[in-house]
This record gives sequence, structure tokens and C-alpha cells, in this order.
Amino acid sequence: MDSKTRVRAEVWLRYAQDLRLGPYYRDRAASHSAAIESPSAPEQVPMPKDNGSLGVRSVNSDSKPPETPRVTTPELGRPALPIVQLSSGPSLFEEKVENDSLDHIREDIGPNCTRCKLYKARKNIVFGVGNPKAQLVFVGEGPGRDEDEQGEPFVGRAGKLLTQMIEAMGLKRSDVYICNVVKCRPPENRLPEKDEIATCSPYLFRQLGVIAPKVICALGSCSAQTMLQTTQGISRFRGEWFDYHGSKLIATYHPAYLLRNPPAKSEVWKDLQKIMAHLGLELPKKR
Repeated sequence: MDSKTRVRAEVWLRYAQDLRLGPYYRDRAASHSAAIESPSAPEQVPMPKDNGSLGVRSVNSDSKPPETPRVTTPELGRPALPIVQLSSGPSLFEEKVENDSLDHIREDIGPNCTRCKLYKARKNIVFGVGNPKAQLVFVGEGPGRDEDEQGEPFVGRAGKLLTQMIEAMGLKRSDVYICNVVKCRPPENRLPEKDEIATCSPYLFRQLGVIAPKVICALGSCSAQTMLQTTQGISRFRGEWFDYHGSKLIATYHPAYLLRNPPAKSEVWKDLQKIMAHLGLELPKKR
């Protein structure tokens, strides 16, 4: 397998080990011996890279590689997007924890997590905040400086704007749940790196599984790409609905982006009104 696939597999296996699950690996020595004794066995090679998904296939001259599931966006008149459709069934990399809860997830992370390199500069783990039974969850990319200081997501300038967005919907912060893909601040507020996302995102997935919201709003490319398993830029699918394990997911621009690009607020407001309609909230009257 290539280096990127190996890194992702290793961090997922370490996560499974933390949960005392597995084993998920085979005896390499035994496998090597079997391969020598059976040279005609089909070679296992990594799948062609597509949207960051993992998998292996048998090389066979009579077979064709499977086509990637695609999502169409007819109302925008755009080509179909290569976004993986998420299965509602169990997955090796989405472990189901019996009687899981937000408290159990917090305990599993622990107060002094060192699973990825982000721990070296962080002050506080930023778990999440809000209504544990919320119908609406906002997911950002990672904590910033203010969030790292206070241990709460979205409390800086971007957080204040998110609060205004929530209130414009007729809700309060305590009505929704707010969290991030990674729980520790990336240095200099950079985007989380792939290995950091692979290490920390399983806890996000567990949070979403416990809350089981009606709507998930992904704030920014990092959040959307992580949950939709795609490398497409957010502008290609912003404002579109996707099914996510029983919830509806919609992606919009991150509040930090809106601070730099105020004209984009009108587009985000359109997305928020779609969420309001889906949740049955009263829409603002047209003037």
C-alpha cells in the first residue's frame, strides 16, 4: 500500500486498539509463506486513489475496477461529484461502542491525549458543547487560540459570528451542539493534517452517533471533506443535502471565511434557511 494509505490504516488500528477491539491484522510471516507456496494467487494491490477511501482489490484481467458512486447536483447544472455515499451498515473503521455516550467518549479521549502531534502545543482539549440531544450539530475544523485557552469550541471572533448565525435562525447556542473534527488546536491555526484528522475524527463520528441529530452543518472544507470522504472543494457542493448515517448533512462556509469575505454571508444565509425549513423553524418573512 502507498504511504498515505499506510498512515491512515495505522492510526485507525491504534484507535481500535485503544478501544480494545481487534485484532485486524494478519500474521505477515504466515502470509508470506502462503504466498510462496501459492504463487498463482491473485495479487492484492491498493485501490486507485479516489476521494481518500481505503480498500484492496484482486488483479484480474477479466475484471474492471468498480465505478465510484457519484452524487448529482442537477439544480446547479454541474457535473456529478465523486463523493462517497455513506453506508448505514457497520464499518471496520466506524466502531460501534455499546451504550456509548458523550461522557464515555470524553473519558476515552482522556485529559492528556497524546495520540497525535497536536498535543505538543495545546493547552486544553476542546471536546464539544451544547445540547446532547440537539437536532442540529455544527462541526468545524479545529480549535483556535481562544478555544484552546477556554476549552470550548467557537468562542473567538468566528465563534461570535456563529452565535449570531444561530440566533438569526431563532435558536440559542444551548439549543444546538458545536464541535470540531480535531479536539486540539493546530499550531498557528493551520488546517489539521491528514494523520491528525484520521486519529481524531473517530471521536467526532462517535459524538454524531450518540447525538443522532436531524441535521449536521459542516462548517468549511475540512469538516465537509472529512464527513463526506471527498477531496472536492466546498464550493462544488455547498448548500446541497447529503445523507449521513440517518442524519441530513449540509456544508456551508466557515465563519472565519466570512470574516475575510463578508459578501459570502448571503450564501450562508441561504444555507441556514434550508436548515430551518428542514427543522420546521419559522422562516423570515420576505420584505
